[in-house]
Amino acid sequence: MSIPKPSQHGGDATAVAAALNLDPSTFLDLSASLNPFAPSVANVAQSHLDALTPYPDDADATKAMAKALDVDPLRLVLTNGGSEAIALVASLLGRGNIVEPEFSLYRRHLSAIDESAGRWRSNPSNPLGQLASHDDVAEVWDEAFYPIATGTWTRGDDDAWRLGSLTKLWACAGLRLGYVIAPDQEAAEEISERRPRWSVNGLALAVLPELLALTDLPTWSQQIADLRASFASELGALGLRVDESSANWVLVHDVPGLREALAPDGVLVRDCENFGLHGTVRIALPAPEDVPFVVTAVEKALDASIN
Repeated sequence: MSIPKPSQHGGDATAVAAALNLDPSTFLDLSASLNPFAPSVANVAQSHLDALTPYPDDADATKAMAKALDVDPLRLVLTNGGSEAIALVASLLGRGNIVEPEFSLYRRHLSAIDESAGRWRSNPSNPLGQLASHDDVAEVWDEAFYPIATGTWTRGDDDAWRLGSLTKLWACAGLRLGYVIAPDQEAAEEISERRPRWSVNGLALAVLPELLALTDLPTWSQQIADLRASFASELGALGLRVDESSANWVLVHDVPGLREALAPDGVLVRDCENFGLHGTVRIALPAPEDVPFVVTAVEKALDASIN
């Protein structure tokens, strides 16, 4: 049975499960790279449902986030996910330089791609998952996966734009939480003026301080590094060419059709064709207890392709 073509950004398990007549709740979506060690946002949200009634006010949440980031709250703008952070900064800057392969939302929102303009880059890079060198520069740093990769919130490029995605860190892609750290207060005010009114919902703002209190970046980063190494080793033992990355995923090369082969067993991985990486899939790290299931599914898919 055929399945829908890969979405541009992954996270399409519901559509794939429906095409295969599978229960989406039992589908393991490893096409979206979320922190497998994040606290349960659903549990935290239960005590904040009263935030759904009034119009949201982001003042307290902004102060709490700025304190965690160790930045001036007047330079910080909370956003409706990392995608809105990208869209807002792109609308202000207009032009940007992109070196492929790179996250596709930069091209989507910039008005022009210009090699002479300031560079936009993800750190660690998406999809390759490599951290930038300490002397690398950019006008815009997308640090969506930086806390997961390093155990610290930001590299600290104070004169650049820095973008963050709390939905990746806290595994709450449906809630939408991100931020912009502007180079100065004036630039932050320009972003705030471009942001739609009440763009960050009240529930997201209400859970932010509690989730910050539950956050342990150094521990999560080490847990992810250990899980990534063991997961990559198990996949490599199946004869696959695996790159670990510095983020919460691995890249598996030279396996065209693996996404389609895994889906009937309830595992979805990210096809990297739209990054220009033919035959490569990005597999987000599963929770430790799910690793045997994923490895078995991959082994079954490989055996079926051989036989």
